[in-house]
Amino acid sequence: MSEKPYLIFVVEDNEWYNRLLVHQLSLNPDYQIVSFTNGKDCINNLDKEPDVITLDYRLPDMKGLEVLKKIKAVNDDIQVILISEQNEIDVVVELLKYGAYDYIVKSNEIRERLLNTVNNIRKGDKLKKEIVNLRKEVKKKYSYENTIVGSSPATQKIYDLIDKATRTNISVAVTGETGTGKELVAKAIHYNSNRSGKPFVAVNMAAIPKDLVESELFGHEKGAFTGANFRRIGKFEEASGGTLFLDEVAEMDISLQTRLLRVLQEKEIVRVGSNTPVKVDCRIIVATNRNFQNEVKNGNFRQDLYYRIYGLPIELPPLRERGNDLFILATHFVKTFCAENKLPLKTLASDAVSKLRAYSFPGNIRELRSIIELAVTLSDGNEIPGSNIILGNDDLLPEVMDGEVSLREYNLRIVKKYLEKYDNNIKLVAQKLDIGTATIYRMLKE
Repeated sequence: MSEKPYLIFVVEDNEWYNRLLVHQLSLNPDYQIVSFTNGKDCINNLDKEPDVITLDYRLPDMKGLEVLKKIKAVNDDIQVILISEQNEIDVVVELLKYGAYDYIVKSNEIRERLLNTVNNIRKGDKLKKEIVNLRKEVKKKYSYENTIVGSSPATQKIYDLIDKATRTNISVAVTGETGTGKELVAKAIHYNSNRSGKPFVAVNMAAIPKDLVESELFGHEKGAFTGANFRRIGKFEEASGGTLFLDEVAEMDISLQTRLLRVLQEKEIVRVGSNTPVKVDCRIIVATNRNFQNEVKNGNFRQDLYYRIYGLPIELPPLRERGNDLFILATHFVKTFCAENKLPLKTLASDAVSKLRAYSFPGNIRELRSIIELAVTLSDGNEIPGSNIILGNDDLLPEVMDGEVSLREYNLRIVKKYLEKYDNNIKLVAQKLDIGTATIYRMLKE
C-alpha cells in the first residue's frame, strides 16, 4: 500500500502569485498541489484532508482569519500558513492565537521561506506519527494479556481489577511478594487508561536515601542545600498528567508520610527551598511487599495516608499459588528469549517441567524468568532438559564458606549473596539478616 501523497492547498486570488506559489512548491516531487482562488472553494474541499494550506490573508469572499477558523473547526491537524502583503503585528498575533503555523509576508524571499516552512511542518508531522505509533506499540506491549500471562482464576481476577482501574483515576495499591510483577501491573493500568499519552514515572522508595526523598519527589530550588546548583523538578511534576508509581511505599519514613499526605490532599507540592506551591495532576499507584494493615497497626504507616492511597487494592498471588500459570509463563519466557536472541524455538522437556513444578519460587516470576533464560542459553538442542534448570539454593554455606578467609569477608559474602537474591533491596536484606541498613552501606563501602 503506497503512502498518501503530501497534499498542499494554495489559496490565492492573484493569478500570478497563485502560479508562483504552485510552481515553487511543485519543485518537490513528493508534494501534490491543488490551488484555489477563494476561501469558499478551499473549505468545500477540506474532505480531501490536505496536510498544509497556504492562505492569502485578503481573499475576495472572506478574510483569512475567517477561513482559518473554519479550517481548524473541520480539522485541527491541518497546518495553515498565512501569506499577506503587509507585516501587521496585531494581525499576526491574532492569527497565531487561532492556530496559524506561520505568517509570511510577500517578498523576494518568499520562495525559500515557504519551502523551509513546509519542510519543517512535514518533519514535525513525521515525528508526531512516530510518537503515535510508538504509543500504540507501548500500549500493545502493556496490554493485560502481555503483562500478566496466565489463565488461572487468580490471573483472571487480576485482569478484571486492572480493567476496573483503567476506567477511573482512583488510586491503586498493588501488593504481593517480591518478583510478582507489581510494576508491570502499574504500567498496564497506566497505558490502558486515558492518561496513557502522558508520562509513567516510577520511584523505588526503598532505593532513595532518607535525606534525598523530599528533593526526589517534590524537587528543589537552586541553592536549597549544598550541591543544589540548579532548580530540579521532582517526580510529581515529571508525572504531570500521567501516573506516579511509588514502589515499596511502606519503606517511607513516617515524617515524610505527613508531607506526602498533604500533597495528595491539596494536589500541590512545594519544592525544597521554596514557599511557592505548584499544582500537580498525576494518578497515584503504590506498591509494597509488606502487609499494609500490619504496618498501620504497628505504627509504621500513617492510617490517614493509608486510607488516602489504598483506593482499589490489587493483591498479586505468589507464583506457587497460580497453578498451571507456571508452565504457561515458562513457555512464554522461552519463546520470548528465543525470539529476542534470534534462536531456534526450544521446548521444555518433561523432566524440566517436573523440576520447575516441584520448586517453590521464592523470587516468583522474576526468578522464573532468570531460570528460563539461563536454561535456554545452556541448552544445545531444541529441547531444554531438566539438567539445565538451575534452581536457587537457600543454603548459602557451600558458597560463602569456600576457602579460608576472615569472618569479615564471610559476612560480606553473605550480604552480597542476599543482595543478589533480593534484587539489591538493601532495606529488605537488612530485615532478612536482622541488621541495620547503615551496616550494609558501611560494609559495601569498605
